[in-house]
Amino acid sequence: MHIAILGNGISGITAARFLRKLTDHQITVISAETDHFFSRTALMYVYMGHMRYEDIKPYEDWFWEKNRIDLKRGYVEQIDFEQKQLHFRKGDQLGYDKLILALGSTPNKFGWPGQDLQGVRGLYSYQDLEYMEAHSEGLERAVIVGGGLIGIEMAEMFHSRHIPVTFLVRESVYWNAVLPKEESEMVTRHIREHGIDLRLSTELKEIVDDGQGRACAVVTGAGERIDCGYVGLTAGVHPNIGWLKDTALETDKGILVDEYLQTNLPDVYAIGDCAQIRHPKPGRRPIEAVWYTGRMMGETVAHAIGGQPVEYDPGVWFNSAKFMDIEYQVYGDVSGRMPDHYASVYWEHADGRKSIRIVYDQNTQEVAGFNLMGVRYRHEVCERWLAQKASVEAVLQNLGLANFDPEYYQQFEREVVAQYNKQTGRHLKLRQKRGLSRALAFLRGRA
Repeated sequence: MHIAILGNGISGITAARFLRKLTDHQITVISAETDHFFSRTALMYVYMGHMRYEDIKPYEDWFWEKNRIDLKRGYVEQIDFEQKQLHFRKGDQLGYDKLILALGSTPNKFGWPGQDLQGVRGLYSYQDLEYMEAHSEGLERAVIVGGGLIGIEMAEMFHSRHIPVTFLVRESVYWNAVLPKEESEMVTRHIREHGIDLRLSTELKEIVDDGQGRACAVVTGAGERIDCGYVGLTAGVHPNIGWLKDTALETDKGILVDEYLQTNLPDVYAIGDCAQIRHPKPGRRPIEAVWYTGRMMGETVAHAIGGQPVEYDPGVWFNSAKFMDIEYQVYGDVSGRMPDHYASVYWEHADGRKSIRIVYDQNTQEVAGFNLMGVRYRHEVCERWLAQKASVEAVLQNLGLANFDPEYYQQFEREVVAQYNKQTGRHLKLRQKRGLSRALAFLRGRA
């Protein structure tokens, strides 16, 4: 059997690796982007000089031949699902018995005048990185359009080379649809502390042509002109499936798949950013363009094809990122607009760069989520508390179990418990800390 995987990102490569573990089938991974798999989340560090391209490839180039995974560099323009044939731009074809679509995302564009000029680009692919590099020498100012994680990455990249950045964000506070008010204000302050020209409540109206097809300025919705030599479009991404819309493949915003990641067509699967789960698990979205969900989908589809099917279950929602110098972690149900029956314990350090938020249901007292800025908690501990629907007071009394920081780092469990007591009039006390092995045994009910 020949299994073709279209896309060599984390989801496609994970599928290939697990298929090789589970089967002896022929496997071909196809990509027009690069010869070899690389860590997309590390692209920014190549630009910033912290790593080289070869450093962000998790596997040596010989790994693929040794594991009998064929790599093909090429751009697929059309898929004949009936004949099971991939048609490439150069005219060649490749047949398959089973097909895994791991097509990834593409940056959003909203029809802005000038959005296709030279010097205008998103940040998603390796080609985007090369384009940004080619336009950086002598660059006097860059304008970034759209907040969120990709926008802050691009701002930090330019900032690392002392290129002035103007950041246009339509929200009144940075990323306030995702972050609660206090955390959103923290990130807003932090961006400005780094000298980034952050313009809130500001939208892009048009990108100005210099007369030779290059961007030379932007005009905001208020009519202000900002001269620049590069415009970064970071207003989100969407599944890269536009070229499949008029085929027999059933699509919505993404490629519709069942709990085993099977599409409506026989022998065709979709995983990663391009996949849309028909019936997502409670607390999860139909499309989640996140690294770890792509990895989990790759493993799930390999088991489905390998004859050991298991349902795709991403578990408790989790994400992590970095806002310049502030690390961010979220577990469970935390957002900028939380339900009325939710309450939270929120503690913020005096330096304005660390905070801990624990969200809980006021009616049931069950913990619903954790939001951490500049502080790390153990994934397994938070996930188990959420899965077990632990009470907020039980969590607070045992909060030391979650602390990820080394022994001699400053820790803040007592401050969080004190904040809860101040809010509620309770008199909780923090229980004595345990070693990690005892902590995990405690969580599993064995101690």
